[in-house]
Amino acid sequence: MFQFQFPLYNDIVEQARREAVEAGFEELRTPEDVDAAFRRPGTTLVLINSVCGCAGGIARPAAAHAVHYDKRPDHLVTVFAGQDKEATARAREYFVGEPPSSPSFALLKDGKLCAMLHRHDIEEGHEPVAVVQKLQALFDEYCEEV
Repeated sequence: MFQFQFPLYNDIVEQARREAVEAGFEELRTPEDVDAAFRRPGTTLVLINSVCGCAGGIARPAAAHAVHYDKRPDHLVTVFAGQDKEATARAREYFVGEPPSSPSFALLKDGKLCAMLHRHDIEEGHEPVAVVQKLQALFDEYCEEV
């Protein structure tokens, strides 16, 4: 059977993964990874990554910069919508009452959802600095000083 190869798309996916990991986010690629990460005590920032333009141009750069702050989450994790589908679906089970959105951010404390920034919250400012400010406001509210 012939399989299509999409090297450019695969390169974009790998770059998106790499950017999140280089920013300090742990990749969660299975439902079991998600459950283990979300069971850890403390605060967890979840980046729901994607290959769209607002993920690459706004969400990932904002995530990389927001965590350089006096207050920040204990854990940084990422799931990749459209790529690691089962892991993303499991993560979304924790976001009770929130519609699926990618890219987006979820802030959990002891496995419970505190707040979310949806795609429309990310696209609103069209600048990473606006998203950095939104994330850091959440850190001020829910996270401890480091």
